Amino acid sequence: MGYIRNYYPKLFHNTALHNEYKQLRKNIYEFSDFLVNVLKVKDVGARFDGIVTYHDSCAALREYGINDEPRTLLRHVKGLQLIEMEETNKCCGFGGTFAAKFEPISTAMAEQKVENALKTGAGYIVSTDTSCLMNQQAYILKKNLPIKVMHLADILAGTE
Repeated sequence: MGYIRNYYPKLFHNTALHNEYKQLRKNIYEFSDFLVNVLKVKDVGARFDGIVTYHDSCAALREYGINDEPRTLLRHVKGLQLIEMEETNKCCGFGGTFAAKFEPISTAMAEQKVENALKTGAGYIVSTDTSCLMNQQAYILKKNLPIKVMHLADILAGTE
């Protein structure tokens, strides 16, 4: 979403597709942004019994500008306790090809993120970014750690 918002204007500037992009942009939203800011929904009636911590993905936080929306939705989930981790806005180390090109650095970043999550006592790391969750899950599985990852949509659907 951030890429479309921030780079498509430059990509399609002075092209035949510029007006099509402007129309497309009006209809593209990040999930939590759409629920909270467009539909004005904060409580979807979800229930999830557990302690979670939220991970801000670089793409959502820096590119798209999402911060409060996922937390607003999580705070309205019955049975859920949200505990913020230290350095929640630090990158998890995935970054697309970054994880492949700089694997030791990526792994160290994932380790720091997961360790911060574990310090909260949470059983789950929640995010809106599946690539971040995949990167953290790989580290968790490799180290056999007692924490799981979940997408925000799965929490809101009440599935585990």
